[in-house]
Amino acid sequence: MAGDFYELLGVSRQATADDVKRAYRRRARELHPDANPDDPDAAERFKELSRAYQVLSDPDQRSRYDRFGEAGVGGGPGGPGGADDLFGGGLGDIFDAFFGGNGPFGGGGGGSRRGGPSGPPRGQDIEVVCDLTFEQAVFGDRVPVTLKLPQRCEVCDGSGAGEGTKPVTCADCNGAGQVRRVRQSVLGQMVTTSPCPRCGGLGEVIASPCSSCRGEGRITADTTYQVDVPAGVDTGSTLRLTGRGAAGPRGGRAGDLYVHLRVAAHERYRREDDDLVTDVPISIAQAALGTRIDLPTLDGDEELSVPAGTQPGHEFVLRGRGVPRLQGRGRGDLRAVIVVEVPTKLNTAEADLLRELARLRGEEVGESGQGLFSRIKSAFS
Repeated sequence: MAGDFYELLGVSRQATADDVKRAYRRRARELHPDANPDDPDAAERFKELSRAYQVLSDPDQRSRYDRFGEAGVGGGPGGPGGADDLFGGGLGDIFDAFFGGNGPFGGGGGGSRRGGPSGPPRGQDIEVVCDLTFEQAVFGDRVPVTLKLPQRCEVCDGSGAGEGTKPVTCADCNGAGQVRRVRQSVLGQMVTTSPCPRCGGLGEVIASPCSSCRGEGRITADTTYQVDVPAGVDTGSTLRLTGRGAAGPRGGRAGDLYVHLRVAAHERYRREDDDLVTDVPISIAQAALGTRIDLPTLDGDEELSVPAGTQPGHEFVLRGRGVPRLQGRGRGDLRAVIVVEVPTKLNTAEADLLRELARLRGEEVGESGQGLFSRIKSAFS
């Protein structure tokens, strides 16, 4: 042994059991071979440290060590109870205490099985797309969503066992749900843990499967959920329904249902964040002289006063007539954008009136009949 056990751990001889444990945890992280990959002596020092902790953490061994030294606890590393024997079991116990059995040496010596099964696995999360009208997205609604997914078997109540029977303890893992295997390494015996292949990690097997679900504990069927859609959602919004996904096998809890929303376009309105935008077509005369029009909104018709001289692209804003805000109070605005429509066909009287207007305003306009085809015809005459 390279030194006194108390010195190796860095504690006094009056140290309590908690002092010893804290000291070992600190020193183990410093001296572990994985933390010192370039040090060829790291494995040996770690063995010595672990041996010291094994002795000082046990009241009987500590008492013998205090009275007789290392000879009182089994001699050196090669003797009974030494470091070689330690790596078959004791060090696994240490890592069990500190790391929940997930340390590099497993949870115990010789491939022993400890702990319990983690229980039936959770069911899968399910995703579905739900189509909404524009109005449903703006004002919210309750919509049905139908999908096919695994549900808990009502015949066996999810156990998977036939009538009058129940699951039995797996003989391969003794109900632990996992098996451990031992292999030798430079650091001693290394223990690996994996789910039991016979019971799939459940710790139980079905001797007489349920005739309805064939031992699965769940069956696949059509299910309809009524989904509450909040006001203000938009395409790309996702609603999470906890516990509405696939039921887990053998009584495992259900996963979640994710409802992805897709909103149809509106014939009149387009959405910009929480605002609604619509184009309002008016004539040249209405833009020049002003007018009053009935503007259809999602809340009903609204009278809009267009003053004389309104220019194309001008926006009239109706406060609070837009989309409800998902993350706050109130609603966005309704923006009405003026679009001045220029007539493409005029009769003679209409053309004469516009030509007279242009004359009064001193504006040059094309002569009557001087369109493109008229000019081409004139060129060949």
